Amino acid sequence: MLDPLLAFVVILALITAISLKYRIIPFFTLIGGALVFGLLAGMDPDTIIHAVIDGLGRTFGIFGIIILSGSVIARMLVKQDLIGVIVNDMRRWIRDPFTIAGAGGYLLAVPVSCCITAFMMLAPFASHLSGNKKLRNDLIYITALGTLSSFAFLFPTPVTIPLFSSFSTEISPLWYNALALPVSLMVLGGVIIAFTVLRGSIPEETLPGEQGEVKPRKVHVRAWLPFIVILLSIPAGILMGLSSSALIQFIMLAGAACAVILATPEVRIEAMAEGVKHGGVIIFDICGAGALGYVIVQGGFAAGLLSAIGGFLPILCVPFVVAALIQTAQGSRVVTAVIAGEIIAGTGAVALIHPLILILMIAAGTCVISYVTDPYFWLVQRTTGDEIGVVVRKYTVPLAIAGLAVFLFAAGLQVVLF
Repeated sequence: MLDPLLAFVVILALITAISLKYRIIPFFTLIGGALVFGLLAGMDPDTIIHAVIDGLGRTFGIFGIIILSGSVIARMLVKQDLIGVIVNDMRRWIRDPFTIAGAGGYLLAVPVSCCITAFMMLAPFASHLSGNKKLRNDLIYITALGTLSSFAFLFPTPVTIPLFSSFSTEISPLWYNALALPVSLMVLGGVIIAFTVLRGSIPEETLPGEQGEVKPRKVHVRAWLPFIVILLSIPAGILMGLSSSALIQFIMLAGAACAVILATPEVRIEAMAEGVKHGGVIIFDICGAGALGYVIVQGGFAAGLLSAIGGFLPILCVPFVVAALIQTAQGSRVVTAVIAGEIIAGTGAVALIHPLILILMIAAGTCVISYVTDPYFWLVQRTTGDEIGVVVRKYTVPLAIAGLAVFLFAAGLQVVLF
């Protein structure tokens, strides 16, 4: 029998090594990690299996409808070429290509419930905002960082939903977003400003064929309607008396229903099949994380963690550091949020740190450090074709700085106000 903290380190190392070497889908490595952790921690095999099942069930109940709805919306838009329409609408209102790329990623990541899906939808259009290759790659980086500016911090996303469920069941999500929205916009603005300053002046060929051309400012409602329906469903759900957990399921179903109704029969069938396939992969991976997180908590990891680091690390730093360690080890922000939420919920941090601050700290930790274990890192590298060192400089480092800045902001807010 190993100490739970040592068993956790061993499991993270195994998951990382197996993922990098064999490229096995995360669901199997996470479930395998849960089983091995339980055995190493001295848990009874029957208890381990039931903990895995409970973790799977709880996580699926939270995410199943949300992610499937987001995937269906995404595929419906792609199949009807409506993503290009959305980008062109933004170009009529915003002339700066950096802002278009960042804002596009920021806006799309939340309703489709996946930052990678949003990036894959927008990257082809971001790359067409300039004929200059280096600038085009910068726009792709900004798109990726834009998706994470909202996906990592705003409610409701698969990162914040489990954290909100763990720490803030009695607080309205509107209060959290009142705090997280300006923070996420500052992150996005910081990214855009940093790239603008480093880039210098933008070449004239950035928007080919549009110099001197003034197009009327308009919005194609059909392309934006699923998102409009999601927004309008929020006050409707509140008037119906829905709880925060029920409200997010309701609004995502409403958005998906709108996207399905708007599509032609041919597109509808194909897009729904692709959406279910894509969403299913994401759901299973997240459920695997839920199973691992639940087993880790049942194995007594939280108590071991506090006893190990409580002597040299202030309790205010524990949520951020735990999330950052898990993120660095296995790469998935959603997995990090689920596991870190389960762990921190069993520590004294919940009594000492305001729940909204706690969520923001863990969300900030999911941004540190996105390197070789992060599938998003490799997707950005393949899309840009840049060397790994360039991807680290333009993706990993800005994201880590943003995460650290948000943590310092949250810690300062906790000290001043609470």
